[in-house]
Amino acid sequence: MKNVYLAGIALVLIMSVSNAYAQDVSIQKLPPVVVRTIPESGATNVDPALSEIRVTFSKDMQDGGWSCVTMSKGSFPSTSGAPRFDEDKRTFVMPVKLEPGKTYAILLNSDKYKNFMDTAKRSAMPYLLVFETKK
Repeated sequence: MKNVYLAGIALVLIMSVSNAYAQDVSIQKLPPVVVRTIPESGATNVDPALSEIRVTFSKDMQDGGWSCVTMSKGSFPSTSGAPRFDEDKRTFVMPVKLEPGKTYAILLNSDKYKNFMDTAKRSAMPYLLVFETKK
């Protein structure tokens, strides 16, 4: 009987802690995440004439700070202008010059570089954008 009583108390405590934690979880309190990219990550037939990479985050972002991390030599696209955020404050735009038949990989934020931040200065979760251009 004592074990059932202790198990009941433990269950109540676990539920109380879980409910308290769940109340702290919200879009506003969590870090931003990538919700869309152009080109789409994993795409294997991207037109090399594409002139800009677009990354949309789940929240309004701070302009002027970003971390586009090189994964390996040769996998980062050549840029053709200054990166910026669109007027929607959520879409990062990076003008690029792509080559045909090439694989590109860009890490947006990382464990070390965390400059993509929302307006409350929460760093975005790291995201790997990888794609291949058609020949």
